[in-house]
Amino acid sequence: MSSSGGDECLSWAARDPSGLLSPHTFTRRSVTSDDVSLKITHCGVCYADVIWTKNKHGDSKYPLVPGHEIAGVVNKVGSNVTRFKVGDHVGVGTFVNSCRECDYCDEGQEVSCVKGQVFTFNGVDYDGSVTKGGYSSHIVVHERYCYKIPVDYPLESAAPLLCAGVTVYAPMVRHSMNQPGKSLGVVGLGGLGHMAVKFGKAFGLHVTVFSTSVSKKEEALNLLGANNFVISSDHDQMKALAKSLDFIIDTASGDHAFDPYMSLLKIAGTYVLVGFPSEIKIQPATLNLGMRVLAGSVSGGTKVTQEMIDFCAAHKIYPNIEVIPIQKANEAIERVVKKDIKYRFVIDIENSLK
Repeated sequence: MSSSGGDECLSWAARDPSGLLSPHTFTRRSVTSDDVSLKITHCGVCYADVIWTKNKHGDSKYPLVPGHEIAGVVNKVGSNVTRFKVGDHVGVGTFVNSCRECDYCDEGQEVSCVKGQVFTFNGVDYDGSVTKGGYSSHIVVHERYCYKIPVDYPLESAAPLLCAGVTVYAPMVRHSMNQPGKSLGVVGLGGLGHMAVKFGKAFGLHVTVFSTSVSKKEEALNLLGANNFVISSDHDQMKALAKSLDFIIDTASGDHAFDPYMSLLKIAGTYVLVGFPSEIKIQPATLNLGMRVLAGSVSGGTKVTQEMIDFCAAHKIYPNIEVIPIQKANEAIERVVKKDIKYRFVIDIENSLK
């Protein structure tokens, strides 16, 4: 125990914009009355880890411990905690605090908190401390921002749900994409896209995957169960689908044209963007004449996140993952940059962080 009353925490951190991770020890805050401390067993590797370890937004605070797809086991609870007990399986997602007073927080939509959500890593918490993420041995979080993971749902599979899963599930439910028999287009087949396909199938949708790489066809159709696969650069294939889709969820963060996809929507169809390309360009006529909707979304609040975890458990939906030791974290991050992953890396913290 350190003099501040907190517990020593082992982690891997980036020291500078090279993003190179190496072992780092720091002190977590001590558990207060409303806190849950969890021993982290697994942490997913998200593109956010690339952005902030390498200071892509110019606001990285080093040493930086990434990771916001966290799964683990409760090892301590504060005196006021009612939802969790020692030994419970829990998850922590992309945020660990919010004002808890605004209308959005009241609705369990803390991701839209008026004062700003506090990110799980590289965020500034209300006490002024800089948050450190899940590439670490344990984390202390107010119980409100912890999620129950059913005991029969594998922790390594649960980790990617906390960002990749909820980022596509939340807008799909918000825009009523859970209507059996409707048609869904999924643009991009990475960590987010492959989860959109799985949710689409669980909702009873007819799912078409759009990709620039023909190499993904086999997996999209046979492994993930998509109904149709289209090479987005093939004009004939695209033209054949004009005005045929009820919904499109676009997970691509690379720059791409929007009009070709927008024209595939039926009249009044909905296009949801969850990726972050550098700009969006659309012909007004594509939007207006088709009475189409263009919407954006990011992760999700506590209410929809818990709902999504329960949905995955009930429908036996599991992300496709590659489990790695933390010693391979640098290699994993470089592979995420190259899109060389099917479909999510998960770090086995419990057995490799020593």
